[in-house]
Amino acid sequence: MTARIVGNNYRCLIPPELGAWTPSLRVSVVVPAYGDQDKLDLALAGLAGQTYPAGLTEVIVVDNGSEPPLRLPEIRPADTRLIGCPTPGRAHARNAGLRAATGDVIHWLDSDVVLDRRSVEAHMRWHHAAPYLVVAGYLRFTPAELPDPRVVAGADDLAELFEPAEPHAWLLDLIERTGGLTDNPHRAFSLHVGGATSVNAALLAQAGPMDTELILGQDTEMGYRLAQAGAVFVPEPLARAFHLGPTMRMRDKAPIDRVSHAFVADRIPSYRWLRSHPARQWKVPYLEVVVEPAGQPGGEGERGPGYGEVRATVDAVLAGTLPDVVVTVVGPWDHIAAEGRAPLKNPDLDLALIRGHYAHEARVRFTLGSPRVARTAPPYPVPEETRPEAGMAVPYRLRLPAGWVPEEDSLARLLDLAGDEGYGLVSVLLAENSDRGIVTARLERTAAFARAAIVVREGEDLDDAVDDTFGVLWVDGETYGFLPEAQPITGRRGAYEARAEVARLTKEAERLRGEVTRWRAEAGRWRDEAGRWRKSAVALRREVGGLRKELAAVRKLLRSGLLSSVKRALTRRR
Repeated sequence: MTARIVGNNYRCLIPPELGAWTPSLRVSVVVPAYGDQDKLDLALAGLAGQTYPAGLTEVIVVDNGSEPPLRLPEIRPADTRLIGCPTPGRAHARNAGLRAATGDVIHWLDSDVVLDRRSVEAHMRWHHAAPYLVVAGYLRFTPAELPDPRVVAGADDLAELFEPAEPHAWLLDLIERTGGLTDNPHRAFSLHVGGATSVNAALLAQAGPMDTELILGQDTEMGYRLAQAGAVFVPEPLARAFHLGPTMRMRDKAPIDRVSHAFVADRIPSYRWLRSHPARQWKVPYLEVVVEPAGQPGGEGERGPGYGEVRATVDAVLAGTLPDVVVTVVGPWDHIAAEGRAPLKNPDLDLALIRGHYAHEARVRFTLGSPRVARTAPPYPVPEETRPEAGMAVPYRLRLPAGWVPEEDSLARLLDLAGDEGYGLVSVLLAENSDRGIVTARLERTAAFARAAIVVREGEDLDDAVDDTFGVLWVDGETYGFLPEAQPITGRRGAYEARAEVARLTKEAERLRGEVTRWRAEAGRWRDEAGRWRKSAVALRREVGGLRKELAAVRKLLRSGLLSSVKRALTRRR
């Protein structure tokens, strides 16, 4: 029974202790080389002293056009071959070695890397535990003088020859930040660094060979495709190796990133930060939407989905907030009847309209059958004609019945849900009725279904294997904006005008907020002024009260004085 690993949590596996087990898998060590015969001699001397059985090891050295041609040194593994690859480029050389390899596991090794004598065994113990692993050793970069190959072959600990050395700082940081690649499984493919990495050969057959169109970044791009093929990535600290001198990236990181990012952006959709343009298309899209007939053709005369249904769905998908998308329309496109005299009577008129309407839309493709849920599962090897093209591993696929229309942001929201939570399958309940039963859409993660195809048991539903390894979630279609009828589409000009109107309203709102703030300040000032006036009024009232009292006293005094004067006058008259 094949072991099931959830996400990238390889810690559920228990590999055997070094030197305490009996291996059975054969390993092919592929060493692309260009010049530097002295370093190649040391790399082969390191391989000659490995603890992994020589009878299960083959070494293929690929001379990539060296002048003078490379030769095999005296100290080398018993089963070592030298082949030529005149086409320049490490990717071409590796692919040549891959074609010549016969092992169950492919171990990439650069010609300037010397392996610790237990390194291959440390790799291979993991590959015996599960057939879909990618194992990376720990490289250290040494400035030491090159020793004699005989010293390397006889050394029990290479540290005595090559330390002090620098670690692979970027890789160590990635491993530490992600809990050994278990906390963020969707970036684990970045571990695939070709200096000293091993891959299950059957898994590599599923992913395809190295992309020879790339100038740099081939290792990362292949790691991405291996992830889509279901790989689990394992960092192995016991697989130690020494790189003779610094790497190109250590010397020129900024220029290397500049060149690498220009190419890998087209091929690795997971690097979302490299795809910031709001409208352009890429070689490998982030999402493929498969528009399927609402009901599979079954009765006489049923020829696939209707023009109106398909157009409603496709137009809504292409007009959404996710530009990084392609649409595949399923139908019997090889059986469309030609009717030149009476086109309105053509029994395949709707199919002809669909194909004609989208014939020149680069984001719409036509297929006779629904794309496979996952790649071929073992047994291996995979036939040559079924191997995928390099770089064509779309990470998500949405299967959507024709006639169902996502709102503008529906696909982006659904992808955020699947990506943030790591689900392998998000099933969307669109409708449930007595006539058609349950109608659903399915967002499938390619890596999850590829993994499930490897570990699925006989008679087991593939969705159950996906649930075990990545998780399955059901959501309501209406909640995520899936509607059963066409909606008005906001064109690019309309969207621009809407954004401009929002910007204008935002600016106006800012102005009004400023006015409100000003009037609030003014109101506060008037409140303060009113308070002062109230205090003044109180003081005035008190002053007026005092004056009134004084006036009353004066009046009383006057009245009293006047009365006395009158009395005195009357007295004198008498």
